Amino acid sequence: MRSRRVILLFVSIAGLLIGWQLLVTFGDFPRFILPSPGDVLNRFLETVGDGSLFRHLATTLKEVFWGLALGVSFASILGYLIAKSRWIERLLSPYIVASQSVPLVAIAPLLVIWFGPGMLSKILIAALIVFFPVLVNIVVGVRAVPEDLHALMRSLGATRWQTLRLLEMPAALPVFFGGLRVGATLAVIGAVVGEFVGADSGLGFLINVGRGLYDTALVFVAVFVLISMALILYGIVVGLEARLLAWQRRSEE
Repeated sequence: MRSRRVILLFVSIAGLLIGWQLLVTFGDFPRFILPSPGDVLNRFLETVGDGSLFRHLATTLKEVFWGLALGVSFASILGYLIAKSRWIERLLSPYIVASQSVPLVAIAPLLVIWFGPGMLSKILIAALIVFFPVLVNIVVGVRAVPEDLHALMRSLGATRWQTLRLLEMPAALPVFFGGLRVGATLAVIGAVVGEFVGADSGLGFLINVGRGLYDTALVFVAVFVLISMALILYGIVVGLEARLLAWQRRSEE
């Protein structure tokens, strides 16, 4: 089954590349409008050769990693507090929902102005876009724990920390990982949006450079690297989920 999926993946990629090449060939598009796959490959090798791609990739990776870590940590703590306290939910929910009604591209320039064009503003932007989906899933996961199990823990004399560690955290993990899957890909978007607004390095900056120079092949290189980064992060989360939730599959079997 796995080999079949791999074959289908390669067939799909090959079909995309062939269709792309045919479109460039018979459409007679200039390179600055639509470069061929060969042009993009050559530009990729150039950026790898001079080290610029790795330099910009490292910047974006740092922003994504720290933004994801900050967003998930804050969302997990606040989500647990909201799930356990109705008055905290009533107090904070209007502000949380209001913050999500404002497009990120409108907030990003403010964060760049307040915190400068360096890495900190990009980390905060990535954390903001990760925050909400993880928060919602934490609240749903903690509240989904049956009250009977809470009563059982109380009857056994469990402390609040033991209830959290032995009951609520394992019960909320499946829903939490659902939010983390979304957050892992959104963190990439947040970092790139911040780099679009103001930066001197990063893959978003590289896209801006390519756009300004009409170097469309460079734009394609940066976009494909971003897609690969998001897919790898998603795969890491899926692998971590499979490892940590192996007990759930065994119990279902």
